[in-house]
Amino acid sequence: VTTTASSFAENFSTSSSSFAYDREFLRTLPGLLIVAEIGLCFNGSAFVLYLSAAVVDASSVSPERDSHNFNSWAASSFFAFLVTICYAGNTYFSFIAWRSRTIQ
Repeated sequence: VTTTASSFAENFSTSSSSFAYDREFLRTLPGLLIVAEIGLCFNGSAFVLYLSAAVVDASSVSPERDSHNFNSWAASSFFAFLVTICYAGNTYFSFIAWRSRTIQ
């Protein structure tokens, strides 16, 4: 078996300074914007997912006598909406922080 190496592989070095991790990047404006956008996307998507789960959970609660413990379902719906409100607030504050950084 014969193997050959391409000219790109011969010139490639993992110790190249262009591939080194820039520790100061997160302290710069573009680095902060990327972190803020990631946080905004995470909180926004968590809000949407928790909202859909809370709506499904609340719609499954029925006060029938034969159903599973009504108080447990009601409490679970309450806390699902509470978590949804927390994620909505966090999304709002992430948006405000992201917007204030882009205006500067």
